[in-house]
Amino acid sequence: MFLHTHPYEPFLFQDATKLIVGTLPPPRFTFGDLKEGDVNFCYGSRDGQLWPILDRIFGLNLDFETTEKAIRQRMDFLKERKIGICDIVQSVERSKIDASDLGMENILLRDMLGYIKRYPKVDTLLFTGGNSKNGPEYFFRKYLKEHGISLEPVSNEVPRVHQFVVPCANLETSSKTIVKSRIKKERIIKTVSLTAPSGAANRAVGSLEKYKMMKDKNPEFNTIDFRVLQYKEFF
Repeated sequence: MFLHTHPYEPFLFQDATKLIVGTLPPPRFTFGDLKEGDVNFCYGSRDGQLWPILDRIFGLNLDFETTEKAIRQRMDFLKERKIGICDIVQSVERSKIDASDLGMENILLRDMLGYIKRYPKVDTLLFTGGNSKNGPEYFFRKYLKEHGISLEPVSNEVPRVHQFVVPCANLETSSKTIVKSRIKKERIIKTVSLTAPSGAANRAVGSLEKYKMMKDKNPEFNTIDFRVLQYKEFF
């Protein structure tokens, strides 16, 4: 068994309104043993598809290399779009050195509600995967259950949309007629379970009726094109 820890702290700032929520990057990012074409930042694996997808949607002309410039490009984009990143897993133990979500044991999750409360403008979580075992939505559901909170469905179409309520601190108010009262405010947070931006999810994409219809209309249409259309709506 080896300890696979998340190499990056959450990328958060006060103006963030959305958070990208995944699990862990490949173990080589923890070891600092990056490959050519990797970027030393969240979702920077050369095998991942998140940044290529966002590059296409927004015309970012990103560099895909292990340089400070490539990191800065991604940070600048996120701040401009008010998007933070807060993966839910802090560490896991593995018997095999790979990035499989199924190979996780002794999982330590981050305090997601603590981060959400600390950044009050956040109103949307973008999961990089659905509710399959050890995916980000799966862990988040488990985490919320431990806090007595549940995800309520909003839309069951792919990508599935849910919402949950974050209780906020009680606020004291006073007036001439009411000496003092306590008002409990709540925040409603939306979650979107995007199709995972990984090659492993391509088979699942290929089985979707919506994808099949688009493929029939245009034989050149592929799984990356499908994700581009999906992500564009929510980013």
